[in-house]
Amino acid sequence: MVRPHRLAIAAILGLVVGVVSGSGPATAHHERGLGLRTHRAGAADGYTLFAPEGRSETVLVSLDGEVVHRWRHREPPGNMQYLLATGDLLRAGDHDVDNRFLRGKGGGGRIERLAWDGTPEWRFDYNTPEHRQHHDIEPLPNGNVLLIAWEHKTAREAIAAGRRPALLSDGELWPDTVVEVDPHTNDIVWEWHVFDHLIQDHDPSKANYGTVAEHPERIDVNFTLGGHGGKDWNHTNSVDYNADLDQIVVSVRQFSEIWIIDHATTTEEARGPAGDLLFRYGNPAAYHRGDVSDQRLFAQHDAQWIPDGYPGAGSILVFSNGQKEIREWSSVEQITPALDGRRYQRALDAAFAATSARVYGNSTGERFFGFNTSGAQRLRNGNTLITDGPHGREFEVTPRRRVVWDYVNPLFNGDPHDRGVSAAGFESEPWRLFRAERYDTSYPGVARL
Repeated sequence: MVRPHRLAIAAILGLVVGVVSGSGPATAHHERGLGLRTHRAGAADGYTLFAPEGRSETVLVSLDGEVVHRWRHREPPGNMQYLLATGDLLRAGDHDVDNRFLRGKGGGGRIERLAWDGTPEWRFDYNTPEHRQHHDIEPLPNGNVLLIAWEHKTAREAIAAGRRPALLSDGELWPDTVVEVDPHTNDIVWEWHVFDHLIQDHDPSKANYGTVAEHPERIDVNFTLGGHGGKDWNHTNSVDYNADLDQIVVSVRQFSEIWIIDHATTTEEARGPAGDLLFRYGNPAAYHRGDVSDQRLFAQHDAQWIPDGYPGAGSILVFSNGQKEIREWSSVEQITPALDGRRYQRALDAAFAATSARVYGNSTGERFFGFNTSGAQRLRNGNTLITDGPHGREFEVTPRRRVVWDYVNPLFNGDPHDRGVSAAGFESEPWRLFRAERYDTSYPGVARL
């Protein structure tokens, strides 16, 4: 299995941006604990890529905390970025268009590819009154790009699908889709829609009426995390691809679950049973197979398969953020589904089978709380790079849970005392970021350094 962002994609159009290379210090804000805090023996060689929230730039940082390469953009991130094997940058941009999705959390709407020297190569906007890209993207081995997007459904459409009217407090619904775009043509060549795979036990007059617990492969249109009826019903925040299985894993925050779907389908097949969930993990209450005591993930982000050749290959890393009044601390979990070929095992009348091991984080000595954004990446030497997004922190831990590299993003706009506050009332730093990725020194994409 090869992580697709290590492969180049073909592209043709773009925006004018600037690029700066350098080896000077990232900042002089060390008096606030920003920049490099720890670099010990045992840290994995490489360069860390991230894009500070609210700033129109993407940077590569060395283990010494120095910015060694910088791309400048017209727009801040929206939200994720990857370094391709060619040295090109593939990123999502926060392209504001005055439509219904403008205030959606994690919204982007624009994907672009930039050469190492900043030359624009491709741009694709998916930002209309009916759809908007958000959060994450994923380059594929064939050169195409996966993206997550909202699609708009009216209250009438939602009710026709069995949604309880009381769960339409915003008067509309934004279920998620996964879309594959071909950069050669800008054509959408494959789609998967949450709204094609619903079940509900509210309205027996609807075709999708049934017993939710008997159909864990389908999505309960009336499940909500905490019982709210907000329009951003799923809030999917990451997408990752497994080339060996030809499958996609997504992190669905508002369900506290990860879902795996089949990419080895046509768009037409994906609308039917072949597009139903192959696997789900984290919160069996979402399909009436458990309660809060059975919950294993908590408003998580960044589900990604561990690549071949890396310790834990084939398992899935997840950053489990935590939830207010349930678990106000974060952890990184390594999940290993029970898999037979391409088929996921599930005992009759039980949740999907998987084992889980905690990589880092607990309620005492390893306590930290990245309440939103954030992520985790397995490194070649077996260490794990963790991003505590709201606090702008990137740190690396060994399998024995020792911190060997610790860095806080020093790049931010405005007053360092001007902290943001989430909807749940938690403070985030002005130097916050979405997620970081480490690239090994042998990775072709960093060869020009």
